[in-house]
Formats: sequence, structure tokens, C-alpha cells
Amino acid sequence: MELQFTWSRMASLTVLDLYEIIKAREAVFVVEQKCAYQETDGLDPHAWHLCVHAGGELAAYSRVVDPGFKFPQPSIGRVMTVEKFRSLKIGRALMLEAIRFTESTFPDQGIKIGGQVYLRKFYESLGFEGVSDIYSEDSIPHLDMVKAPVLSGSPAL
Repeated sequence: MELQFTWSRMASLTVLDLYEIIKAREAVFVVEQKCAYQETDGLDPHAWHLCVHAGGELAAYSRVVDPGFKFPQPSIGRVMTVEKFRSLKIGRALMLEAIRFTESTFPDQGIKIGGQVYLRKFYESLGFEGVSDIYSEDSIPHLDMVKAPVLSGSPAL
């Protein structure tokens, strides 16, 4: 199945696009993970939104928060694949595109994430290193991780 990657700022998303994103994020982060928290956290207006469509449906999503809003450097977050599409194993493609975009949009800054601990090895395989102790965020163990900056003129991921 062919994947279609689309980057948008919140202001350019249609109401239906935004509804689709929020519905998917709530299904994964609130319902599946049984985590009652404020999913719309005020960072969406300060982020680039990556939607991955397969067969005309939202299959995966992540966002890149601008530097200075969540962390001093840009941050990739809300990384998720819709349950129906998990058998396609598109998480790596989603993250590789998010990293590529972040490093080209915000050169020389590195990337910081607050990753769920159970995904630590996955994020390490993408070049991230743990930089904090494990902490609880919304009752889920997390770890801050950083991907060092690719300096201008150096080959990217």
C-alpha cells in the first residue's frame, strides 16, 4: 500500500483534517493507553503536522514542535500509527520523515523527544540517546532523549 506524507501548519489544516488528527490521537493516547489527560496541549499552533495517509485514510501521524515551545530545540512528538494500519509497520518511515524534515527545517539544533520508555530501543536505533532519568508523564514511564545536531554540510540521516 502506497503511503502519502503531508506536512502542514495548523492554520492550513481544514476543519476535517484537524478533526481526523484529534480523533486518531485521542483513540491512541487516551483510549488505547487508558490515559485521562488533556490531549490538546496548546502546542499544536506551534507545530508542523505530519499526516501519513494510506488508501485515503489517516494511517499515522506525528508533529514537530517549533524550538522554544516544549524544549529549547525542536521536538518530535505525538508519534502514532492508527490501529488498523499497524500491520504495515510504518512507524520507522514516519520517524525517518519527521527526522529528515526537522533537521532540514531547523538545521544545527538537534532534536529532543519525551519518549515512552518501552520505545527506547526504537528511538536509539534512530540516533537518539537518553538524557534524563525515567519519569512519569500521565502515568506512563517516559525518558527525555536527544538526537545530536547534524551540522550544516554534514550528511543527514
